[in-house]
Amino acid sequence: MSASGLFTGPAPRWFTIPAYRPFVHDLAQGLFDTLSHLGPEALSQAVVLTPTRRGARALADAFIAAGGGRAVLPPQIRPLGDLDEGEPPFEPGDLALDLPAAIGALQRRFELTRLVKQHEAKLNRDLDAAAALELADALGGFLDSLQIEEVEGDGLADLVLGELAEHWKVSRDFLQTALTEWPKRLETMGLVDVTRRRVALLRKLAETWTFHPPQGVLIAAGSTGTAPATADLLRVIAELPQGAVVLPGLDRNLAKEAWVEVGEQHPQGAMKRLLDRAGVTREDVADWPASASFQSRGRWRLRVVNEALRPPERTADWLSVIETLRSEAAEERIDPVVEGLKGFSVVTARAEDEAATVAALLLREVLETPGKTAALVAPDQTLARRVAAKLARWGVAADSSAGWALSGCSCGVLAGLVAKALVDPLDPIVLLAILKHPLVRLGLDGESLERQRTALELAALRGPRKTTWDALEAQLGRRREDPKFQDVDQALVLARRLRELFRDPADEARPPSEIARRLAHAMESLAQGETGDDLWAGHGGEALARLLSGLMNESEGLPHTSPRGFADLLTRLMAGESVRTGGATHPRLRILGAIEARLTRADRLIVAGLEEGVWPQGAPLDPFLSRPMRKQLGLPPPERRVGLAAHDFAQAACAPEVILLHSERREGAPAVKSRWLWRLETLARGAGIDLPGRPEVLAWARALDAADEYRPASRPAPDPPLADRPRRMAVTRIEALTRDPYSVWARDILKLYLLDRPDEAVEARARGTAIHAAFERFATDHPTQLPDDAADIFEALYLAELEAAGMPHEALAREAALAREAAAWVAELEQRRRADGRAIYVEKSGELTLPLPGGPFTVTAKADRIEIDPQGFGHILDYKTGKAPSKKVVETGFSPQLTLTAAILQAGGFKGLGHPEPGELTYLEITGRKPAGREEVRALPGDESALAAANAYEGLARLIGQFDEGRRYVSRIAPQFVKLHMSDYDHLARVFEWSTSGEEEGE
Repeated sequence: MSASGLFTGPAPRWFTIPAYRPFVHDLAQGLFDTLSHLGPEALSQAVVLTPTRRGARALADAFIAAGGGRAVLPPQIRPLGDLDEGEPPFEPGDLALDLPAAIGALQRRFELTRLVKQHEAKLNRDLDAAAALELADALGGFLDSLQIEEVEGDGLADLVLGELAEHWKVSRDFLQTALTEWPKRLETMGLVDVTRRRVALLRKLAETWTFHPPQGVLIAAGSTGTAPATADLLRVIAELPQGAVVLPGLDRNLAKEAWVEVGEQHPQGAMKRLLDRAGVTREDVADWPASASFQSRGRWRLRVVNEALRPPERTADWLSVIETLRSEAAEERIDPVVEGLKGFSVVTARAEDEAATVAALLLREVLETPGKTAALVAPDQTLARRVAAKLARWGVAADSSAGWALSGCSCGVLAGLVAKALVDPLDPIVLLAILKHPLVRLGLDGESLERQRTALELAALRGPRKTTWDALEAQLGRRREDPKFQDVDQALVLARRLRELFRDPADEARPPSEIARRLAHAMESLAQGETGDDLWAGHGGEALARLLSGLMNESEGLPHTSPRGFADLLTRLMAGESVRTGGATHPRLRILGAIEARLTRADRLIVAGLEEGVWPQGAPLDPFLSRPMRKQLGLPPPERRVGLAAHDFAQAACAPEVILLHSERREGAPAVKSRWLWRLETLARGAGIDLPGRPEVLAWARALDAADEYRPASRPAPDPPLADRPRRMAVTRIEALTRDPYSVWARDILKLYLLDRPDEAVEARARGTAIHAAFERFATDHPTQLPDDAADIFEALYLAELEAAGMPHEALAREAALAREAAAWVAELEQRRRADGRAIYVEKSGELTLPLPGGPFTVTAKADRIEIDPQGFGHILDYKTGKAPSKKVVETGFSPQLTLTAAILQAGGFKGLGHPEPGELTYLEITGRKPAGREEVRALPGDESALAAANAYEGLARLIGQFDEGRRYVSRIAPQFVKLHMSDYDHLARVFEWSTSGEEEGE
């Protein structure tokens, strides 16, 4: 068969499709026009090589459009497998039979990790499994670089290190060892590195086609030949009888002096190296026939973008370039810069989340126009996933090449949680996350599981962490008789199942395969349902199953690790696995990576992630080789990737409608605008033009979740019926009624009780509980005579109560020193206060009923300590482990605890204590620091304390009378305490909202 048109000229045949043209559509149209008239089989017998599999699928779709919607037998489309993308090339015929099989990616990582761990002494490091895996990945990248560039590692021994730091010499010695040991290991396994196999396959393919050239049509399209083997294969294809190479966006208009200076970071750098290697000049490259139609806007867009991205040495004459462009367009009577920037706009978002919202809105907007397509191009997978999540609010699923990280899939999340539970099985937050995971069933129906889970959460997993399973079960046992807790027996059953599943972890290191088996067993036990489980179903489940299977069967080389080290290892492994979910996606929306956008085009292209470090990415850190070392070895500099990224950006920026999107901040820090966007803006300003924007889209994004009008909540003031208002309150609740009546309404009227937080810090609460309990026990055991070792006894009591309250052992070590100082101060206090033989009463309860017009009202108190001295004075002491209320606060009635207790004592409200006159009203601050304790007297015996008690009584009667008359339960009537005393109900009252809106000003 002889094809006309394309192949009538002599070889080699090099073509290019301009960046402003739709690559795959022009490619398909050109081949269809050339081959279809030769017969129905002519097109199907041709072979087209594309860089990636996704490019192959896009080209297949393009042939449908080229055939006018009719059924078409497309060519044989094969992925060439650009080595940088990690895709294997196709294997025609029997070429691969003589090549060893490639080692699996996961097995290779494990084997390299073994090698790193085996020779860690050469690195002067002690590596755990996760750290060894990190270095193994870097070693794998080094080996890939050598194999892609076909550089032998023998040059390592000849590296001239000169004045370089000592650690580079350590790296060199290690790499030499690795280059010796790794091939031996592969030979033992009968395998070969996948990159070396790809290079060998491409070399054999080039050799075969050189000596036995295929006679059919063979096209290589879209590749820039970054690897030497790929470049040489392209050269061979271009010289075949009916072969051709089609380059993506070769700039044939760049000035010759600028072309000479094209370097590694330039968009044309890769193609310049390819043409130089093939011995071809730019003048030898022709336009693809289907791309020859004149497009004024596209042609000038291409010129503007290429001029903006010209080599840095040639940017000084931008003004003269602009004048040259305008002179060239004189006959068209247009401004070429204005014409080129039609359909071009820039959007600046505040942060990543807003950028994702803007991108989603721009994609969603396209769906309003029938038949119109849109694509997001973003090298940042995190941004791509954010956009996919934003589109879900409209029920739209875009075809995304980024997929999802395995660690973010449902089964991956469960695996991470179970790995943490194997480390710390009593972490209540992890246990609750596991129990509430949608895949967890534990063999129960939904209602039974929910009942058991809720009972266990409320009775045992909230509050301070339990240090042992026995302690957790003991707490459940104690709460059997408490009517506040329901289904405690069911909670106990669930706790015992969890205890068996997450047995106390062993701290010694074990093989990762053993821990992986235990993890998989635990996950299957958790996910077991009445009708089976779907733990391993779906794309995510399959990916996790492959990963765990690899850990179980191929990880012999990994070093032994503890459960904690295994959790870190699993997290790193899952983060590196992408799950492409597939399924039903919208046919007109796509989310693409940079290289995929090189071939694929849409009516609207959104180019996002235009910040330095994102697009282009920063040069990767190499733990083994410095820049001079790479250069001496003949490896490409890190900047080469910048040039490839620049080419992909230039391709995307030449789309008919393109929107460049960048963020002012990333991860909370200011972001630097991408150098390419900065250059375009600079060139446009030089032409007296501002790049167009889309301010309305930003307004949409910011209004999407905003209220129509900001109306802050007003200060709440509930007005419950008088019959529902409390007639009995403790003195501590009277303090709340004085400062924040709203909290009394929420707790005492609505009965909204606070739930303890899971894994709540116990230090502050434990100290208060322990001090009270230690004083009570000490006074009970030694009511009159103090023992000689009083300080030691009190210290032991205090520490025992701290441990019983749930304080962690590491915190107890710190508290021991404070307890010693506090106990010495308490012993001296007791000796002094007991010197006159006074009687001591601890934790005594009392109450007093006030006859009020609205009905009797009872106030209750539980005094920490009451002392009756021989003179008949009743001294009241209250223990504090923090700061005691000031004298002014007590006198003004905002802290009436001591004064009301004194009033109750004077009125005989404490049974068996008579009617003593009020004595000292004292707070005891016990901290263990310097000073270890302090007596804060708020009223002296006699008239002062009697007056304080009388004022407190009258104030209480007046306060309750006001509420009996209909006073509302207003939030925060004492604003001076807003920051000092937080309420458990501030979020319910929306205190922050109304207190910052100016509502309380002037009150």
